[in-house]
Amino acid sequence: MPAYLIVNRIGPLKDAEQFAEYQRKIRANPSSVRFKPLALYGDVEPLEGEPPEAVVMLQFESMEDAKAWYDDPGYQAALPHRLAAGEYQAFIVKGV
Repeated sequence: MPAYLIVNRIGPLKDAEQFAEYQRKIRANPSSVRFKPLALYGDVEPLEGEPPEAVVMLQFESMEDAKAWYDDPGYQAALPHRLAAGEYQAFIVKGV
């Protein structure tokens, strides 16, 4: 059953250099877990409530794969830079 890892940035980017380092580390240490990018910082059109500033949505084969990608040492090495760049929320949703 598919799973979706969703990351929302709440508010504007606070540190572009930290975010650039996050992106550099992600590219330098790709995970072996396969995923399909569905949304990467595209335009957000609010329908209800306050919209996030930015959204990333990745599709994985399973909840386990999504968690394995997030827990991958390469991603975990990059993560502190994203968290220093702005305020985020991240979660995994089980698909149907």
